[in-house]
Amino acid sequence: MTRMISERDAFLGSKVAYEIYIRSFMDSNGDGVGDLPGITQRLDYLADLGVDYLWITPFFVSPLKDGGYDVADYCNVDPVFGTIDDFDELAREAQKRGIGLMLDMVFNHTSDQHEWFQKALAGDERYQAYYLLRDPEPGATAEDPGKPPTNWDSKFGGNAWEFSPQMNKWYLHLYDVSQPDLDWTNPQVREELAGVLRFWVDHGVKGFRFDVINNISKGCFEDDFEGDGRRFYTDGPHVDEYLQELVREGGIGDLMTVGEMSSTTIEHCINYTKPENHELAMAFSFHHFRVDNVDGNRWCKAKANIPMLRETFRSWQEEMAVAGGWNAVFWTCHDQPRPATRFADDSTPELLNLSAKMLPVCTFFMRGTPYIYQGEELGMTNPGFTSIDAYRDVESINYYHIMQDDEGKSEQEAFEIIAYKSRDNGRTPVQWDASAYAGFSTHEPWIGVGNNYKWLNAAAEVDDPGSVFCFFKRLIALRKAEDIIQGGDIRFVESPAPQVIVYERTLGDERLLVQCNFSNEEQPAALAEGGEVLVSNYDEPGDGVTLRPWEGTVYVWRS
Repeated sequence: MTRMISERDAFLGSKVAYEIYIRSFMDSNGDGVGDLPGITQRLDYLADLGVDYLWITPFFVSPLKDGGYDVADYCNVDPVFGTIDDFDELAREAQKRGIGLMLDMVFNHTSDQHEWFQKALAGDERYQAYYLLRDPEPGATAEDPGKPPTNWDSKFGGNAWEFSPQMNKWYLHLYDVSQPDLDWTNPQVREELAGVLRFWVDHGVKGFRFDVINNISKGCFEDDFEGDGRRFYTDGPHVDEYLQELVREGGIGDLMTVGEMSSTTIEHCINYTKPENHELAMAFSFHHFRVDNVDGNRWCKAKANIPMLRETFRSWQEEMAVAGGWNAVFWTCHDQPRPATRFADDSTPELLNLSAKMLPVCTFFMRGTPYIYQGEELGMTNPGFTSIDAYRDVESINYYHIMQDDEGKSEQEAFEIIAYKSRDNGRTPVQWDASAYAGFSTHEPWIGVGNNYKWLNAAAEVDDPGSVFCFFKRLIALRKAEDIIQGGDIRFVESPAPQVIVYERTLGDERLLVQCNFSNEEQPAALAEGGEVLVSNYDEPGDGVTLRPWEGTVYVWRS
């Protein structure tokens, strides 16, 4: 007898979200930068793919020092991306196609150009209380402000405190120096941010993604002699109550919400996403991005550790399921390189086609809500840039120099790491067709186009039944049709080989077995006797004993 799945699981488990990095999605006016009307132009493509929500990265007024994640006005559209009327048209047209818009809210910090910070700089004490400011030590001067309040590191390199001679105070910036952190202990700050949510809900928004939202409650301000300071501000003491208040006062309890949780734990994400806690619908966690680090260092060039990847997936999937939490399931986002290069094999078009299909087989059948990052449905790869001058990302450029100055790497060694790991590798324009600039724009784009766009593009894939795009369509349709994918139990099966990941979903008398080979060599398969092949990235079924290179196959048993 089939077990009924919960209403929450049925809803969230049947939805698929698609991330749009707006600067690189589609340029409608020929200035080389993607914009809101460009998204509207491509809505039919997205509806054909079958996605339900569009997470759009920030398009608010911004100096764009961090790709829009440095917000200067939360309730206005930056002219480079269009107008509020353009947004309203996009919302209307998306709704006609059954697609909801999710906006990306950066509430841990603002830009230093935001009116609030500018008033703080001018000495307005009300707005100085909006930010985390600290007085210098006695006797400090503008020329010699002394020791920073703590030794915490900025995520973008250097100390996380900056001295402002204008205010004669230090301000905290966990990210770029141009991104001062907000002080969430101030109720006026929390009300301002809830008002931002209400503004966009009035404009037809159906969901929100919250950037690094688990950093909003700083615990204590003291030196960290064991790490970089994150243990004092990650998943802080009041973050749950702040989220509950934000959801309640922002009026978004019934909307699709997801929090980006930096350096978090499963236990915290269970709390953030359990329905009875009235916080967020789901959480992004990034632990699977650590599987190609070396000794904890992200800035390196190494192959993914698949046993570690399996264990990461297992712990997050099984433990969140048992406790009632909910995962956002994804391979990449605008802050990561392309998974077809990082986790798959882009050495030939044939291997790319196979391995770029295997990746979603691995994740689309997990418990959670899948997210597709723009171009992932085409199998887009890292762009193949040959010079550091091609990169725009402030973090990447900073670390290119840090690796040389502090770690003794050569220019070539540092560049090879940037070319493998930079966020900009995932930020190149979507490859729409084989025309100039990959059909993204009629003007040279703000960042270069990938070097394989002549043959890897949407125009070549949308009508090709063997394409990565059409494979994604099939997986999305399966997720919407099958209760077992949406809400079944999940258990990881012992891997028959180190490069193989196997798990099962069960719901009543139904069972799915998912197995994926993360290598370009044959590997032993898990036993699937009596199962019917539900989906495979190979045209012909295998022998059931061996997994072929980069094979991803799902078997089903039905009573």
